[in-house]
Amino acid sequence: MNKGRTLLFGALIGATTGLVAAMLLNRRAEKSERETAITAGEGLKLGVMVLGLLRAIGSLADDK
Repeated sequence: MNKGRTLLFGALIGATTGLVAAMLLNRRAEKSERETAITAGEGLKLGVMVLGLLRAIGSLADDK
């Protein structure tokens, strides 16, 4: 697969994942009747988890 197709495929996956996450956060906010769906602490945990995921994806090439 060439570089352009890989970037496009990754962008589509990222956009789809972001859309689903936003929909889930909206649903959570509606159920709890709060304005925001996540707290600052939850946002920090989520950010650290995303960075860990990106680090794991980046290390896939190192396994060769």
